[in-house]
Amino acid sequence: MTSLNRPARLNRALLALTGLVLLAAGGFALATSLGWLRLLGRDQPLVPGDDRPATWVLYVTVVVAVVLGLLFLRWLAAQVMRRPKTQTWRLEDDPARGVTKLAADAAVAPFESEIAAYPQVRSADATLSGAPDRPTLLVTVTAEPGTDLTALREHIVTDGVARLRQALDLTELPTVIEFRIAAEAAARVL
Repeated sequence: MTSLNRPARLNRALLALTGLVLLAAGGFALATSLGWLRLLGRDQPLVPGDDRPATWVLYVTVVVAVVLGLLFLRWLAAQVMRRPKTQTWRLEDDPARGVTKLAADAAVAPFESEIAAYPQVRSADATLSGAPDRPTLLVTVTAEPGTDLTALREHIVTDGVARLRQALDLTELPTVIEFRIAAEAAARVL
C-alpha cells in the first residue's frame, strides 16, 4: 500500500524530524531555565548588546520566512492531491489495423456508477492506475452507517470488479478498497 501513497513515507519522516527538533529545543530551553545546563546564564541575554541587527539580516530573515511559507503551502497542496496518476492505455492488437487509446478515468466511470447504485452506498470513487500489463484498481466507497462492510466488499469484488476486469480483458485486477462511513445528520436542538 505504501507504493500507492508515495507521500506518506516522506510525511512521516518530516513530521518525525520536526518533532525531534522541537523536542530538543524544548528540552534545551527547559534545562537552561532550570539551571541544569550552564551553556547560557539564566539572567544573561541571548544576543549581546542592545543594537539592532544589520538591515541585511532582517531582509534575509524575511526571505527565508517567505520561502519556507511557500514550501509549506506546496506541501499542504500536495496532501489534497493524493490520487495516483492515471494514464491513457494504448492497446495494440495489430498495428496495421490501428491503435486503441483508452483513458483510465473513462474506463472506471461506469464501474463507479454501478458501485454508487448499490444499496447502502452513498458514493464511490475509483482510480485505475498503472500500466495495462500491471494495473491496480483503487476504490473509495462511502457507505451508510451500520452497513455490513464484509458483505459489501464481497459484492463489489464478485460483481463490479469482475465485470470491469472482463470489460478490460484482464486476467487479474489487484484491487484496494477503502471504506468510509458517512456521518449521520446531526440532530437539531430546539
